[in-house]
Amino acid sequence: MKTIFTSFEEAVSGVKDRMTLMVGGFGLVGIPENLIQGLRNTNVKDLTVISNNCGVDDWGLGILLQNKQLKKMISSYVGENKEFERQVLSGELEVQLVPQGSLAEKIRAGGAGIPAFYTPAGVGTPIAEGRETKVFNGKEYLLEEGLTADFSLIKAWKADKLGNLVYRKTAQNFNPIMAAAGKYTIAEVEEIVEVGELDPNEIHTPSIYVQGLIVGNHEKRIERLTVRD
Repeated sequence: MKTIFTSFEEAVSGVKDRMTLMVGGFGLVGIPENLIQGLRNTNVKDLTVISNNCGVDDWGLGILLQNKQLKKMISSYVGENKEFERQVLSGELEVQLVPQGSLAEKIRAGGAGIPAFYTPAGVGTPIAEGRETKVFNGKEYLLEEGLTADFSLIKAWKADKLGNLVYRKTAQNFNPIMAAAGKYTIAEVEEIVEVGELDPNEIHTPSIYVQGLIVGNHEKRIERLTVRD
């Protein structure tokens, strides 16, 4: 059975200054919102965070930005976060921008134990300047290294007590690959069920990749609401 935490501060108590974290989600979809708030309450700092983007100003990873806990972001875009933009332009935050598909593959490769791979994405752009490229079948490819992290904080729909996970709809995004790429993975879930209640054919992340579980209530904010008149 996996460790089932009873508080979010306890769940992230192993995260220390200057560690590298992967945080699941895309925008505000599928983010481990309560684990992020627990991390804010611990006041750890100088973190390197690998995530598709940095939430919004007052939610998701944006609250860690406001609390000056992040040293570096490895992500695919700045997104809707003005504080993220401000800190980048002022030099307070280091950012490594990676094409979105390459970021996903770097994480997947890291979780699969693949140290590096070649991709055509980024060739001929500033991203490739000063980096190794190679030609295959007459086409140039850029070398990208796999990514791993000290901790992965992810969001799933259901878990059993062994730590097998099921995601719901688009919340799959980066969560499954980050679960595999973290040395210690904590899954924030909506429900924990008994072993045997999950259909084996529907399990997305096997328990071997998960070290801790915690149940949370989720606000599930909408990043940008558009309605008809």
